[in-house]
Amino acid sequence: MQLLIGSWLLIMIGGFLALLLSRWPRLATMVGSCSAIAASVTGLVAAVMGFLSTDPLTLSLPWALPGASFSLLLDRLAAFFLVPIFLIGLLGAIYGHEYMAGSRHRLPGLHWLFYNLLVLSMSLVVTATHAILFLFAWECMSLSSFFLVIGDHEDYTVTRAGWIYLLATHLGAALLFVFFLMAGTFSASFDFSAFTALRQISPLLASGLFLLILVGFGSKAGLFPFHVWLPVAHPAAPSHVSALMSGVMVKCGIYGIIRMLSFLPPPQAWWGGLMMTLGVTGALFGIAMAASQRDLKRSLAYSTVENVGLIFLALGFWLYSRSHGNETAAALALFGGLLHIWNHSLFKSLLFMGAGSLLHGTGTRNMNQMGGLLRRMPRTGALLIIGAMAIAALPPFNGLVGEWFIYRSLLETGSRLTGFAAFFPLIFLGLLALVGGMVLIVFTRMVGIALSGEPRTPAAAAAHESGWRMVGPMAALGGLCLFCGLFPAFLMEPVSRVAELIAPGLPHLLTQKALMPFWLGWLGGGMVVFVALVAAWSRWLTSKSRVGSVPTWGCGYAFPTSRMSYSAEGFTELSGASLLCTCLQPEVNDGRSVSLFPKPASFRHHAPDLVLDSCYQSLFDGLARFCLSLRRLQSGSLPLYLFYMFSTTGLFLTWVALQ
Repeated sequence: MQLLIGSWLLIMIGGFLALLLSRWPRLATMVGSCSAIAASVTGLVAAVMGFLSTDPLTLSLPWALPGASFSLLLDRLAAFFLVPIFLIGLLGAIYGHEYMAGSRHRLPGLHWLFYNLLVLSMSLVVTATHAILFLFAWECMSLSSFFLVIGDHEDYTVTRAGWIYLLATHLGAALLFVFFLMAGTFSASFDFSAFTALRQISPLLASGLFLLILVGFGSKAGLFPFHVWLPVAHPAAPSHVSALMSGVMVKCGIYGIIRMLSFLPPPQAWWGGLMMTLGVTGALFGIAMAASQRDLKRSLAYSTVENVGLIFLALGFWLYSRSHGNETAAALALFGGLLHIWNHSLFKSLLFMGAGSLLHGTGTRNMNQMGGLLRRMPRTGALLIIGAMAIAALPPFNGLVGEWFIYRSLLETGSRLTGFAAFFPLIFLGLLALVGGMVLIVFTRMVGIALSGEPRTPAAAAAHESGWRMVGPMAALGGLCLFCGLFPAFLMEPVSRVAELIAPGLPHLLTQKALMPFWLGWLGGGMVVFVALVAAWSRWLTSKSRVGSVPTWGCGYAFPTSRMSYSAEGFTELSGASLLCTCLQPEVNDGRSVSLFPKPASFRHHAPDLVLDSCYQSLFDGLARFCLSLRRLQSGSLPLYLFYMFSTTGLFLTWVALQ
């Protein structure tokens, strides 16, 4: 616990020093990034030690705030989430040192202050054991990430993305305030240790608290349909911040749900059913929207919605199976969800950093303006392919490890039940397979359009490889994706300890039978990798001899251009039209006109987010108008402000007198 507190002090002091040194950008960047690196290493050691400890570690310090307590708890659940926080925070700080040198950010010291505060606040969220401290850390996490998103505030789209994120996250925070107020009222304390009294409340009240938890934390996690901030905020933020937000920050919302569910009575079956429905719907919606985006980072952001949906599907099926007494299926689903939390942190951070490297080398996020980058940026391209294989659950990488347990939990239930009851998990199994197929299409598109072929623009032709400070963290993440895929047993032991803490009594799954499919699949994957290495070595040997080259046949065109190749939208047009419903298909206007003298035509492809455009946008506009109307209260008149103070004091005194 002392190491954890020391890491917080180090990262906070380094952030404020970077702010004070803003007049010297290089020095500010050096101080901010190095303090984040040192603090993350220290925090990572503390998290591992806390995970290995048999007893939870606690710390309580005096806090002058009335009714509050600076109480911390480092148990295995908190350590499970601290590991990716500090790991991605460490790699993001190394990556950001070079990335920010080529950005348009005018105040690097301010950037590193908020980056450090984001890492600090996330780690405080998962260790706080008092409602007021938790909400304080939650608000710091939201505000620091908001200022990181709007770093390039002179761009209107960036500012709009920041305000959408701020409104969406505070709507969720408002529900969390209600939840903690109700929980503290029924428990007679805002300390989490007293929340065990909630296990005695009525089923109706427990259901109301569950809905507050689901929406409040789900909005931060990016759960459909509360995901609207995620596709706009991630493309606007710097890429190492996008990696930290998508790979780690959304997991803080999942942590909140798991932690608060432990205080409520045994779950009802419909709780799990609701989480499963929202999860699989979000997975389908997210991957459908990812398939129709030309912006690489926006596509990855929608892919995060899909992966968060898979995690909620697993956690929902855990609750559903637990309420029906199917402990084996519940254990498999819980293992799958926890494994996917770690695995998603690795490969999604790798993909966002890879996208940032492409942006750094070409100056664009538009896949239609890339092409041929594997030859010009071989290290970044190879690591992006590793990330694409991992997220598509292809062996021998780690994406399949968690998804396999989710598949097994659904199969386990479907094979044991009979009649219509067996149809329910098999439907989710089929939808999960459909999501997996769409993921493969989406990331095949990314590799084919952005990395393969010929350059589509002069910027792509002049692309340059990133330096070691950007490639190094990506290589570390790629190596972890491969290691966790080849040796999944190393993940099973820590995950089993966390699962035992969350749901005591679940069956122990560390058996050869549970891991047998991995050894067979990984053997085949290893053979494929071996053959690929032999082929690459053979090609290197034969490349020493000169071989003449001639232009390829261009279907009768003497001078083929990049406009004749597939676009990012055209690549997925057939699959989208075949697999997706009409409401999820993009709006296409090809500008065709039928006349004797047709006018010049133009092509327009737009993939709107129906949830944001149809539902939330009107709500956000109304909130903006309401907030603007409150400006009348800020008249600048001192007597009026004194009247506000005396009126508020009088109301409080009246309330105290009536108690």
